[in-house]
Amino acid sequence: MKPLDVTRAYFDKACDLLGYSERVKTMIWTPHREVKVEIVLKNDQEDIDTFTGYRIQHNNARGPMKGGLRYHPSVDPDEVRSLATLMTLKCALLDLPFGGAKGGVTCDPRTLSRRELEVITRKFVEGIQDVMGPMVDIPAPDVNTDGQVMAWIMDHYSRFHGFSPAVVTGKPVNLYGSPGREAATGRGAVIALTEWMRHNERSLSGLRVAVQGFGNVGYHAARLAEEQGARVIAVSDTQGAVVREEGLNVKEAREHKSQSGTVADYPGGDSLDEDALLALDCDVLIPSALGNAIHAGNMKGIRAEVIVEAANGPVSDEADRHLQERGVEMIPDLFASAGGVTVSYFEWVQNLQQHAWSEEKVNGALLARMQQSFQDLIEFRRAHESDLRTAAYALALERVHTATIQRGLL
Repeated sequence: MKPLDVTRAYFDKACDLLGYSERVKTMIWTPHREVKVEIVLKNDQEDIDTFTGYRIQHNNARGPMKGGLRYHPSVDPDEVRSLATLMTLKCALLDLPFGGAKGGVTCDPRTLSRRELEVITRKFVEGIQDVMGPMVDIPAPDVNTDGQVMAWIMDHYSRFHGFSPAVVTGKPVNLYGSPGREAATGRGAVIALTEWMRHNERSLSGLRVAVQGFGNVGYHAARLAEEQGARVIAVSDTQGAVVREEGLNVKEAREHKSQSGTVADYPGGDSLDEDALLALDCDVLIPSALGNAIHAGNMKGIRAEVIVEAANGPVSDEADRHLQERGVEMIPDLFASAGGVTVSYFEWVQNLQQHAWSEEKVNGALLARMQQSFQDLIEFRRAHESDLRTAAYALALERVHTATIQRGLL
């Protein structure tokens, strides 16, 4: 199934739980606005390349739309629609005053120079600057974008609309970014796991954890899990994986990846095929790369007891049903990957207030927000006797629906 089909399947299941009519389903599902931008680039070889960018603004019933911008060859309208919908629901689940949006440019950043990336970014901003803004739509980093890309976006938008640091989040800390933002998504995944374990009267101590995807999210998830006593037995990137049953040294593995470009040949463990990591015998599996990592073709090999979805949409609908039937606990992406957008909210607040918070305050506020959201989620699940994913979707949909009615939009 395509990502959009998977999201729709979960969406419909939650709507059915809530008893929503087809009219209500259509109202919430349909994007508010879709923008397509054609980007023409004179590359470093003086040739002309063209790229396509998308910004899909899904829903603004609860506030300005919020969502990441990714640069990847797989970016297409359906993927972006799916991710924009997930952002609407993620913000609602965490009770953030945002709606959802998502964007992307279909390109391979590995083949582009820094100058070419900057030109692509600025031309993309030119194409959407009249439908974005601190009170309209606020981008953030996603796959293959980072603080530098966000800084270019802030600068270029400000050329049209005046100095506007709140137009984008995930900026460098010395350019109006927030302490704690870089680690926030990984930290949120570990908080989600910690709360789940506490709910089941367990802790992270001694848990064997495998992390699929050792980029920014996966690294911080692995590092923070290790700090809480878990044993990170395997990590992977696009070129392979490394495993050590006694536990890897996460920071050493990260340093090796920074120097060599991959963690696959890290000498502190044994090399492993990237896909084989998903089938390792472990307590916790944290998929933190791209969507649809766990699907019909590999779901039967999963041996983890708990899956923490640090990526967006990493488990297909069919795989989700199969794994739940087997008793695998799923901590869904709407909650587990929400640390990033939550700290993005804190960054936005700091920019609007023109007052910076300490990293201690940011991390404390993230912990408090996620703990409250987890409690809300558990209570909703208990009241509706549903699985955790359906409860997350339904609770979020209920909040979006309520705001839609109260504003007179439905």
